[in-house]
Amino acid sequence: MKSALKKRNRLTKSFTISTTIWQAKWTALAFVFTIFLNSCSDPSSVGIELDPGNNQVGVFFTEFELPAEVVLLDSFNTTNQSLLVVGEEEDPYFGKTSSTGYTRMFFEATDERPKAEAILDSVFFSMDVVSVNGQDLDEPKFYSVHRLTEPIRDTLYYNFSELTFEEEPIASVEIEFGETKDSTVLFPVTPEFSEELFGKLKRGTEFNNIFTFREYFPGIAIQAREGDNTTIGINLGSRTAILTYFHYPGDTVATSYEIITASSRSFNGVKSDRSGTLTEIVQEKQVAYQTGDLVGMKANLGMTIKIDSSPLDTFLDTLSGVIFKQVQLEIGEIETVPEGQNPPAFFVSYFTDDSNEILTRGDGQPLTIQRDGQPQNVLDENEQLQPAVIAPAIGNYIQNEEVYRLGITSYINGIYRGDVIRKDWLLYGNSSETTGDDFKRSLRQFVVQNNRFKVRVIYSKIR
Repeated sequence: MKSALKKRNRLTKSFTISTTIWQAKWTALAFVFTIFLNSCSDPSSVGIELDPGNNQVGVFFTEFELPAEVVLLDSFNTTNQSLLVVGEEEDPYFGKTSSTGYTRMFFEATDERPKAEAILDSVFFSMDVVSVNGQDLDEPKFYSVHRLTEPIRDTLYYNFSELTFEEEPIASVEIEFGETKDSTVLFPVTPEFSEELFGKLKRGTEFNNIFTFREYFPGIAIQAREGDNTTIGINLGSRTAILTYFHYPGDTVATSYEIITASSRSFNGVKSDRSGTLTEIVQEKQVAYQTGDLVGMKANLGMTIKIDSSPLDTFLDTLSGVIFKQVQLEIGEIETVPEGQNPPAFFVSYFTDDSNEILTRGDGQPLTIQRDGQPQNVLDENEQLQPAVIAPAIGNYIQNEEVYRLGITSYINGIYRGDVIRKDWLLYGNSSETTGDDFKRSLRQFVVQNNRFKVRVIYSKIR
């Protein structure tokens, strides 16, 4: 008995306080706290208890930790995310991470090409930057555009896919972003490529149709400079393009011809060198690793955090006849994020097991903790109970506190009632409320001490 109590006391960190309760309006309690440290022998009575001995309702507070590890997901599809992720980052935990954006290009076959007598004015590359996440943004950041030497095919590409491209860029630029997080950047294409392209436009068969064009020009790769510690998101469409300006003899106004990235297949490829870091041991995909005192999440690399939720069972086994009023998972404070960078704004908690893969329902829908106030199970068309999937609970980053919080009250009530089978969790940096998959659209990251994953519980008990 004593050993069992010691085990329980390690799982719970509890306090007891007293105040007056209006029984008819107990849901609108006003707290006047007197705090007592308590070492009760009954584990179910350890906590914040209101008006002990004078009321049939006890309210308790308990806090305990959940173990955390990291899992490198299997390579995931980054094809046609509509955003090129271009960056070079380096830090002591994740090492060096490089992301290159690859895309085909497109032109309208009905657009009038320059005639033989046309005179070239200039050729620019236009880059529609819609997000910036980096350090020292008052210093110049360098980006280069390279012509591919092999085609982007009609197949799926993954975050570790790559294609070959010419070493010398066809265009490059240095940008001082400062406070600007989105802008369209216009910079010149090299004279050699400008002359070549304009000659093909005027006389070549390369622009007869999109197929002959892509044989000549398979597409582009956009890279950042090593050491810049900055990642940008480049929107694909009419504003990320090659713009050719020309005129005819006697004209005073230039005409333009646009080769754009709308309607073009694209993907993002990531390289990771974790040598000499805590994550150097993370080699196998879908394997959970302990990385010292820290764990971390990094988007597009595919590194996620796995939570061992088994302490929930141990805690729930100490209780009887209770109702959970509020249960939260709190992560943090996270390690300091450099100025100019932002961690992922959200995460969802996918269910997993020893496979360390995201578990799915029979229809392929991924399984997650559902939001508070939402059912954790629903009936299918055959009146059979199945896990709910339409309202994933969202963990939000609270910037001024540097913590993440995820509401899990309904989920814990479901486990306690036996309606839900407890599973471990994979924390994945996305939100069901945003368009696209944010975890594939940046290199955002955070690192946190592995003892800062805490479940905080407020529950009541009828005596």
